[in-house]
Amino acid sequence: MATSQTNGTPADSVNGDGLHHKTSSNGNGVSASPASYDCIIVGAGFSGISALHRFRKLGLSAHIFEAGTDFGGVWYWNRYPGARVDSETPFYQLNIPEVYRTWNFSVRFPDHVELRKYFAHIDKTLNVRKDTSFNSKVVDAAWDDGAGRWTIKTASGDVASAKYLMLCSGLLHHTYIPDFPGLSEYKGVVHHTGAWPEGVSVKGKKVAVVGAGATSVQVVQELGKEAEHLTMFMRRPSYCLPMGQREFTVQEQNGWRPYYDRLFKEGRLSFSGFPSTRKQGNLFDDSLEEREALFNELWDRGAFNYMMGNYGSFLIDKEANRVVYDFWKKKIRARMTDPKKQELMAPEEPPYYFATKRNPLEKDYYEILDQPNVEIVDLTKAPLKSFTETGLELEDGSTHDFDCVVLATGFDSFTGSMSNMGLKSKDGVDIKDIWSKGMSTYLGLLIGGFPNAFMVYSPQSPTALSNGITIIECQCDVVTEIISRLEETGAKSIEAKLEAQEDWKAALNAMNKLTLYPFTSSWWDGGNIPGKKAENMNYVGGIERYEKTCREMIDGWTGFNVVKA
Repeated sequence: MATSQTNGTPADSVNGDGLHHKTSSNGNGVSASPASYDCIIVGAGFSGISALHRFRKLGLSAHIFEAGTDFGGVWYWNRYPGARVDSETPFYQLNIPEVYRTWNFSVRFPDHVELRKYFAHIDKTLNVRKDTSFNSKVVDAAWDDGAGRWTIKTASGDVASAKYLMLCSGLLHHTYIPDFPGLSEYKGVVHHTGAWPEGVSVKGKKVAVVGAGATSVQVVQELGKEAEHLTMFMRRPSYCLPMGQREFTVQEQNGWRPYYDRLFKEGRLSFSGFPSTRKQGNLFDDSLEEREALFNELWDRGAFNYMMGNYGSFLIDKEANRVVYDFWKKKIRARMTDPKKQELMAPEEPPYYFATKRNPLEKDYYEILDQPNVEIVDLTKAPLKSFTETGLELEDGSTHDFDCVVLATGFDSFTGSMSNMGLKSKDGVDIKDIWSKGMSTYLGLLIGGFPNAFMVYSPQSPTALSNGITIIECQCDVVTEIISRLEETGAKSIEAKLEAQEDWKAALNAMNKLTLYPFTSSWWDGGNIPGKKAENMNYVGGIERYEKTCREMIDGWTGFNVVKA
């Protein structure tokens, strides 16, 4: 079996020209061991850069340790065909004037190549590289209570210490490959989407895509245009929404640029990071004609508008949810001609409630699926039995041969990256052992037993239900305020109280039970990973309410233990 390395480091990096170069330099690197900082940041994606930018403004010395060879986080690692963001321009960018004043996106939804160019622009503008060490995967992080400092070690042997530890290791980073029987016997090529090699072509080949989630949607949408034959193996379909992709001109962005700051601020005061509003009132208070008119208007806007601007009642009322689903089903089926594929991708009876798992955005996904060279296999009818030397065998005895298998099997979300870096509590217990029976945080920012350690883009916050950069900047601002106050008072450390964590988890679960989310298991609750406890990991009250709650709690240090120096 020829397979691409998962969670590895590609041999090349993307520099400011957006091209790949055979190089992997550290910024200033860690010239001496151990190096000493005020703040150590793990991860050089949007979270890590946002944290560094804020710590610099506080006058603190901060340094990023990044496993890859360049900036980008999820956009450094994910280079599979079709990979692009599903948050629309201008909201998927940092609210840093010196950065956004000198940058133009080419389209409403940039792809992974353009986003790496954007990271190069950020670096050029803010000189992030001088405070970053690449090829520096953190494999151990331990707290010294006497010194009041964290010490981290990297796989390359570097050692560094800091008063504060900022974990910016990502929501969807640690790739997940199921323990498929016989996978090692397969003699074809296997690629996980999270470790896609450059320059791969499937032209004239028979391709299998395992999975039907958001990544699979993007992969199938592209590979189905090139492969001789493509088979998508799925358990349940994604409810995709129309992307509404279009080009953006420089003139258009110049016209909007004076309003960016206001738009970003309104995003922070919104539910999901986009300054839009839901339709007020109950869905059934309006006539069928009024509902249809609203549905069509939201649909034509593209992006997540059909979900975000709809009646709020559809996420708590099963009958209202069915109405929203039926309209979606009608729109999707109209784009496909094969009755069997229509039923597979937009079933008459919904397999789960609408919007209770991720709604991917698509451009021509359903037209590609409708092509005669694309096949859809329902694994709920005939589960995968085993890989063979030439392909896959299903429980019904059918065999499928392929040249290439694409594993769009997702990630160990929320906790996976933090549970695989040797992060230990003040008592020396690894976080993976602490969370093995259930995950717990306080405010989605701190963990009891881990003084001065903070998380961003984290579990038990609005992460999965938000525009990524909006919630990242929200959390970075809150953490920065905490650290600023600690420094002003000369405090040694801050730590979440365990009872506060329990109360936070109970509050999140109580909110979640009022919705339809608990009826659907996905990566949103960790249910995609065998052995991992499936539990609510989302704050469903929205960004504005979340930030207000966080600031209320830190105002009087409610739920915290603050130790004086």
